[in-house]
Amino acid sequence: MADQEVEEEPKQSIGRTLAETLWFPLFFLCGFLFCYLLAFHSPKPHNVEIAVSDPAAAAQIQAALDKASPGAFDVEAVATGDAARQAVLDRDATAAFDATPGHPVLYLAKADGYMLESVLTQTFTPIAGEVGGTLTTIDLAPTASGDSMGTGMFYLVLAWNIPSYIIVMMLLRAVTLSRRAKVLTLVGFGALISVVGFYGGLAMGVIPNKPVAMLLAFLLTQGISLTSFGLVPIAKQFFPGVAMGLFVMLSMPSSGGAIPIQMVPGFFRALHPYFPMGNLIEALRGIFYFDGVGITRPILVLCAWVLVGVLLIAGHALWLRRKESGQQEAVEEPPVEDPAIEMPRPTALPPRSRHFGGLEPVVTGTVRTPEGDGLPGAAITVTDGRGQQLVRTVSDEDGSYALAGLSEQFVDLVVSAPGRHSAVRRVLIREGRTRRENFALTPRRQPVAARTGA
Repeated sequence: MADQEVEEEPKQSIGRTLAETLWFPLFFLCGFLFCYLLAFHSPKPHNVEIAVSDPAAAAQIQAALDKASPGAFDVEAVATGDAARQAVLDRDATAAFDATPGHPVLYLAKADGYMLESVLTQTFTPIAGEVGGTLTTIDLAPTASGDSMGTGMFYLVLAWNIPSYIIVMMLLRAVTLSRRAKVLTLVGFGALISVVGFYGGLAMGVIPNKPVAMLLAFLLTQGISLTSFGLVPIAKQFFPGVAMGLFVMLSMPSSGGAIPIQMVPGFFRALHPYFPMGNLIEALRGIFYFDGVGITRPILVLCAWVLVGVLLIAGHALWLRRKESGQQEAVEEPPVEDPAIEMPRPTALPPRSRHFGGLEPVVTGTVRTPEGDGLPGAAITVTDGRGQQLVRTVSDEDGSYALAGLSEQFVDLVVSAPGRHSAVRRVLIREGRTRRENFALTPRRQPVAARTGA
């Protein structure tokens, strides 16, 4: 029929399809090679601070250590053995060596990591022989009974860390929840896993019974989840890679939990003071094993991450409100969609269904004639600000249609039918709300030749 228009769906290039499919596993490959294999394959001490009780002995020990392991240890002379011991308790030094002839003592803190304790013992055993006597080691900060290797707390923190960004990825599918509902879910979920994780670790003997740890764990969960949620509109379809890059690939090697921070490459040591996971570990060590020494700065860093998340979320909400109030034409915001991770997928629904396959409609409406009759078979195409098609459906026998899985953004609804003028409308999709958009398509004027039969 002459009046009918046939529209072919645009075909995506093979290269783009492969890129969208493979970027995430390739990101994992590169991330694990750089952030795990590089960081952990050959741990060596770097600038480990050692307090030595005798100034003369300190100079000799520094020279010997520099010759054997350049850059591995930084020796600082203190007046007495008690001062050296106190430097460890004050967390001013990683270890201390009392160089008293005949009674050499090495003061350690197993809470800083079993691997570091082992390296220090091996390093100072021959040095003690040169001083005279057999080395005695004293652990000033023994770990909890269930954490014999000193890494149990790391895995506990990991149990708080990973779910805190995974919950954000899962909530992206819940397009019917408002922003406020999602934020409250993040807060509630963070509180839940903080409590469950603490008592789980306590039951296994991994940590001492100091409930204030739950508050610090909650700060970690909110710093990660709120910041991740705030990054979604910025990172868009690359959000999974950004979130995992920040809070797994970079955070774990720089945390100092599995491998002591003094034994990882310089890049990760430089990140340690800034990432939330490492700061929680430092704060928990201070509370559990050092009577609260050195916890102020890590707690402030955790609070800063929470503040960053709040500012990102509030800033995006304000931006949307301003655009909605009169600048919608200038908005070009692509959707959040990722082929490798479960994300909101634009989907057509049966028009009369309020809940189909776990999805609820975010846009519904009818396509009618100017006389009010339903127009079946009309094509409804949804595009983003760049003109990229997100989803396409057709109206049913009554002219009704329904769409789901659209994330919060401005979209264009393009409605067309054979023999009728098309209609285009820009609308703002809001989380937790269902929009109703009705259209009336007017007939096209037929050419004179068609009307006369010429």
